[in-house]
Amino acid sequence: MSTFDLSSSSPNNGGPNSGGAARPRRRENTTITPQGAPNRRNTELALLAFAVVLPMFAYANVGLALDKQLPTGMLKFGLGMGALALVAHLVMRRFAPYADPLLLPLATLLNGLGLVMIWRLDKAGKLLANNADAAPNQLMWSGLGVALFVGVIILLKDHRILQRYTYISMAVALVLLAAPAFFPARKQDFGAKIWIHLGSFSIQPGEFAKIILTVFFAGYLMVKRDALALASRRFMGLYLPRGRDLGPIIVVWLISILILVFETDLGSSFLFFGLFVVMLYVATERTSWIVFGLLMSIGGAAVVASSESHVKTRIDAWLDPMAAFAPKPPQGSTEQIGQTLMAFGSGGVTGSGLGQGRSWLIQFAAKSDFILGSFGEELGLTGMMALFVLYGLVVQRGLRTAVAARDPFGKLLAVGLSSAFALQVFVVAGGVTGLIPLTGMTMPFLAQGGSSVVANWALIAVLLKISDSARRPAADPAPAPGPAAEPNRAAQA
Repeated sequence: MSTFDLSSSSPNNGGPNSGGAARPRRRENTTITPQGAPNRRNTELALLAFAVVLPMFAYANVGLALDKQLPTGMLKFGLGMGALALVAHLVMRRFAPYADPLLLPLATLLNGLGLVMIWRLDKAGKLLANNADAAPNQLMWSGLGVALFVGVIILLKDHRILQRYTYISMAVALVLLAAPAFFPARKQDFGAKIWIHLGSFSIQPGEFAKIILTVFFAGYLMVKRDALALASRRFMGLYLPRGRDLGPIIVVWLISILILVFETDLGSSFLFFGLFVVMLYVATERTSWIVFGLLMSIGGAAVVASSESHVKTRIDAWLDPMAAFAPKPPQGSTEQIGQTLMAFGSGGVTGSGLGQGRSWLIQFAAKSDFILGSFGEELGLTGMMALFVLYGLVVQRGLRTAVAARDPFGKLLAVGLSSAFALQVFVVAGGVTGLIPLTGMTMPFLAQGGSSVVANWALIAVLLKISDSARRPAADPAPAPGPAAEPNRAAQA
């Protein structure tokens, strides 16, 4: 953005008739510095209206396809989403007026589309056994997520305050990651210990740990980036890091392996380690860290896969997703991946239409891990690409915020949060489509899961606070004082 310097031509600014010494011209407070940006809250409001109306049309489409009439709860759904979006927007106007105008509408649109698809799968409950309605709970968790979003926007006055809690964040994150290992896993968790169950209430602490870990990584790497960027020798075109600087990445690697072993959580382990490697590369600009990170992650996964039966089962299902349909299926095989691939195939380019697919055949995980299969069948390749564009825009706006941030901690924090979001989308989409082994994580905002939707609303809130600080126009410097006027000696005489 260019800078426009507007100068005043007031006679008091100096000149032959000013009656005093010439003074430097004062800059009017009407310019926008290169670091500033105009307030875009009206743009955000218009986009929010679209983000509420589009899910309402999808809701109506599902009702017409299933019942041949508009759903009775359509008005309540629209008013509820509109109220949540309006509250978030008004808080943004007051406490983050210069923040990015796209992030809030994008999150609202994704959350609304997820609610519609979960409700659509609830309607197939009569065809499935033990299929409880999940849409009311998801709507409640979405409201709690927006409430946490509002709390972060109001209470987090400056994102740089988080830097004070660098090592406290590490301790809290490790406690959250380790806590599920001390709670018994339920049969329906299929071997993964990533939830804490207290009666009918359950929470997935790893969703919140990814945000807290990002705070720690940003604070730590901001201080240590110069030491980590030093290289001791060059080998095959790569600058090898010094031996003592390999300590942090080895510690993180060991922690991720321990999580994978004790909790059999392939997704969180990949997200945890990948996030650190990405932030390490951004902080040091050394490609060698990426290479070492990939080699260590592949080596660790190979060792664990050969010894941990749950991880090995998922890898076998990835290598042969149709094995469950054989006359004699191998023990531990699952039909879900094959059913999801068939759902994608039956959707084709344009899809079967909302409410007209049969993705509910995926059964128990159709609303969570495999909800992309439902979107793929009913919206087709076109709809899937549109969803990935929405996710890509969230990541792009987050990285743009990192570029615009004025402090190194804010840059690293924005990169980390955007990378965590992107890695989670990649891990889930890659597992469902058969690109990588299935991890059991949930698609941000779309899938059923209270912890996921609440944590991702908090992630968006922190990104918006960094964006507000980065786009806020810098204050004009104080005018230079003019030379003091000489006393009128004649008058004194």
